[in-house]
Amino acid sequence: MLNVALTGNIASGKSTVVELFRRWGATVIDADALVREVQAPGSPVLAAIVKRFGPTVLQADGCLDRAALRAKVMDDAAALAKLNALVHPAVQRRRDALLDEAWKRGDRIVVNDIPLLFEALSPKQFDVVVLVDAPVPLRHARLRAMRGLSAHEADQMIAAQMPAALKRKDSDYVIDNEGDLTELARRARAVYDQLERRAGATPRA
Repeated sequence: MLNVALTGNIASGKSTVVELFRRWGATVIDADALVREVQAPGSPVLAAIVKRFGPTVLQADGCLDRAALRAKVMDDAAALAKLNALVHPAVQRRRDALLDEAWKRGDRIVVNDIPLLFEALSPKQFDVVVLVDAPVPLRHARLRAMRGLSAHEADQMIAAQMPAALKRKDSDYVIDNEGDLTELARRARAVYDQLERRAGATPRA
């Protein structure tokens, strides 16, 4: 089983590549979905978050108010580190369990969709790292068009992540996404064929 980490900074097109890889046969483990799972109402992780950050991070229905929590840690490195220490171990345990299930099923390629791979984890724990990248001005324009953000908000979201230029040198494959969807799919397919070969699977005819 080939254990792949797929990452990309915000508005890079990573989610599109994830769905392409899924369509072509990969098992996908979504880090954001794991985070939501371990932070569900009644979970020890959510209880620890409320204890640390206060009841204002809860919605009326008892679910986590992600916007409120984000506001508390956005410009506070110590608070963010504490939050990560509460959440990441539980997410890692869940990821390990899903990887074990995939191995027992005989899955050949498992793609871990991890937006903050370089910021939060060691890329060395994966067999292969795939980075989806796009120029900053293009990502900025996508954020404003697709999410309705102001220029300042888009700048903040981009600046909050490690620059992709620093991630490229530690990635096994880089999929550049400065064109249209057809070009992105072509480049993603070329990388996926390489993953299939590395996994010992039969490439597409």
